[in-house]
Amino acid sequence: MTSLLKPPFRADVVGSYLRPDYLTEARAKFARGEINQEALTEIENKAITDLVHKQKAAGLHVITDGEFRRSWWHLDFMWGLNGVEKASLKEGYKFQGIESRPETARLTGKISGKNHPFIEHFRFLLQFADNNVIPRITIPAPAQFFKELYRPENKAVTESIYPSQTDLIEDIAKAYQTFIAEVYALGCRNLQLDDCTWGMMVDSKYNNAGVAEQKSQCNCNCSSNTTVITQSVEDLAEIFVQMNNAAIEGAPEDLILTTHVCRGNYRSTWAASGGYQPVAAYLFGRENVHAYYLEFDSERAGDFSPLAEVSGDKQVVLGLISSKTSELEDKQTIINRIKEASQYLPLSRLCLSTQCGFASTEEGNELTEEQQWAKIALVTEVAKEVWGTV
Repeated sequence: MTSLLKPPFRADVVGSYLRPDYLTEARAKFARGEINQEALTEIENKAITDLVHKQKAAGLHVITDGEFRRSWWHLDFMWGLNGVEKASLKEGYKFQGIESRPETARLTGKISGKNHPFIEHFRFLLQFADNNVIPRITIPAPAQFFKELYRPENKAVTESIYPSQTDLIEDIAKAYQTFIAEVYALGCRNLQLDDCTWGMMVDSKYNNAGVAEQKSQCNCNCSSNTTVITQSVEDLAEIFVQMNNAAIEGAPEDLILTTHVCRGNYRSTWAASGGYQPVAAYLFGRENVHAYYLEFDSERAGDFSPLAEVSGDKQVVLGLISSKTSELEDKQTIINRIKEASQYLPLSRLCLSTQCGFASTEEGNELTEEQQWAKIALVTEVAKEVWGTV
């Protein structure tokens, strides 16, 4: 790879983009058996090539494949691991006023990360690298995978294959280390771990939070479809930070590892609410990443004060511009919020992006491609005004 650029950038993105109609149509045809994998891949290649040109034209220093080969931001990666299968559930993830498709990742055997299909996906993107852009790959964090395996309909299978939770965590870490080593050898120098676990566990009312606090809120059996791993946020946070760190331990020094946290992003809706303070000491103080991409586009994310917990010289990318809404934010309001955040972390360690991707699943959010690129343009415009560069 020729680029000497080092992310995160003052004007940055989370990774996913709205799928063009012709790609959506092709995926539907493939699902119906009307076209084969080769034909679909050719259409995906075209869509990704077009997207890369648009990202470069927008003045971004980072390119992604938009997650165009995926149905979900997270499950497709899990399905690509050895020992994991695609499975259906009775219910999907619960969002505000809507429920997702009822799909999941379930174990069939011991986990490993060899020969993951995302390696070839990244190989295609890598050809577009140059001195002005760096290719980024986004994958779900180890903690996200771990929690998926403990959804109520998955838990019994998980525990039958891994009676010891310690062994499960160890194999997850090894699988990620294998993937990281392979994608690095190919030329990847920027890997992003998407991790909604932190954004969910701050809201004990959310049924996929992973903690059992909500059991005391009613006398019914409402927890029967609830993901429960531990009895407290603190216990769960300890598990997650240790697991994530174990998975990236030994990563090459020149591989920029970042993580993205939000509270759900499905067809412009959200899942959880709550500020970062309950998990700040774990996430910001102890997770061994170079930077955090954080949702901050609404009151549901709380205030900026938890940023004081960000340790060392780690950076924060403020997700102040919403990828959920079609309305374009006021530039001065965004600038003022950046200044507010700089009370807790120096401006030199801050960057700007949307709060999440534009299409965490292939359905996408409720805005047009034109509105999507207008949001990106606002990110770059504000970055130039605040920092003098993108």
